Amino acid sequence: MKRAIIIVLDSLGIGALPDAAQYGDEGSNTLRSLAGAREPFQIPNLVDMGLGNIAGVEGVKTIPVSAGAFGRLREASKGKDTITGHWEIAGILTEEPFQTYPDGFPEAFIEKYEAAIGCAVLGNYAASGTEILDTLGSEHEKTGRPIVYTSADSVFQIAANTAVIPLERLYEMCEIAREMLVGPWSCGRVIARPYIIDESGKRTRTSDRKDYAVSPPEATLLDLISRNGQEVYAVGKISDIFNGSGITRSVHTESNQDGVDKTLVAMKEAFGGLIFTNLVDFDSKFGHRRNAEGYAVALEEFDARVPEILAAMQPEDLLMLCADHGNDPHHTGWDHTREAVPLLILGAGVAPGKDLGTRNSFADIAATILDYLGIDEKTPIGTSFIKEILKQ
Repeated sequence: MKRAIIIVLDSLGIGALPDAAQYGDEGSNTLRSLAGAREPFQIPNLVDMGLGNIAGVEGVKTIPVSAGAFGRLREASKGKDTITGHWEIAGILTEEPFQTYPDGFPEAFIEKYEAAIGCAVLGNYAASGTEILDTLGSEHEKTGRPIVYTSADSVFQIAANTAVIPLERLYEMCEIAREMLVGPWSCGRVIARPYIIDESGKRTRTSDRKDYAVSPPEATLLDLISRNGQEVYAVGKISDIFNGSGITRSVHTESNQDGVDKTLVAMKEAFGGLIFTNLVDFDSKFGHRRNAEGYAVALEEFDARVPEILAAMQPEDLLMLCADHGNDPHHTGWDHTREAVPLLILGAGVAPGKDLGTRNSFADIAATILDYLGIDEKTPIGTSFIKEILKQ
């Protein structure tokens, strides 16, 4: 049984795309910032896979022959958000970026939303998720009013102390917002951002985050695999990003390490199809918080788990490591950056040292996996490179 495994190292960009200046991201380079933040920066397993051999990568050493194939992926879609990146990995082109709300959501919407949930809200502006808790947390805890905020991405986020607004009520508020954020008020994702006050008195977000996304407009890689009777096993926030479409099984994760653990559990089962994992901590805990050293340590911690992943691979497994956008911790603000992303591929049948160069779309991943799994149906975009990477 053939199986593909995609692990998304969320936000691990490797350099600004040619149109990055249009997004205010000229000069961004997430991986370079990590390499410069920690000395020594030790990711030997990713180096062995060929990370430093990818065109344009800075701060990571090259090796004579990588263990597998490698390449650089450009994003063809407009935007730099999570949904756009993941949908393109799965074969969907987003030609119109999701609507954003840099000045907050329209008052007409907020009024209707407050009426729908039965209380007023706090905030309604673009902010860092940790900073807004410091600014509005006390007022929220005194009044019981939920904190609403957004970012440069198309998101409507609701933060609440679960001792003030119970988790199920927070989820209900998100579901109400999801139903309302359509048409002229369209929005890519509604995100529940629960937090607690820990023993030190610090407001700390919990792992009970939940995303409510829109459904993909066309059949994705996930739909085509499951339609053909094969498994699509989602690990982490993948199910939320695709609104469950095409997914046969899914598991929630609490951290990057938990995401690796649950990927390994899936890999030890015998089935054909796809395991699709997102490791969100890189983005949410380090990129958005502009913590370059913490991000670098997190990547080192993932690198240390790579041998376990490789040891768990079955004879016909095809492993792909990639990212969905950048989030340069040395860039201004707290949001994603418009960058190319790495692609590292390993498997018993993959030719070592194969350089795929620069690919023009993340969707080449979807096209390649469909070819590998023997599925004739195609996604809207994507060019397969399966013949380029397999041993002759």
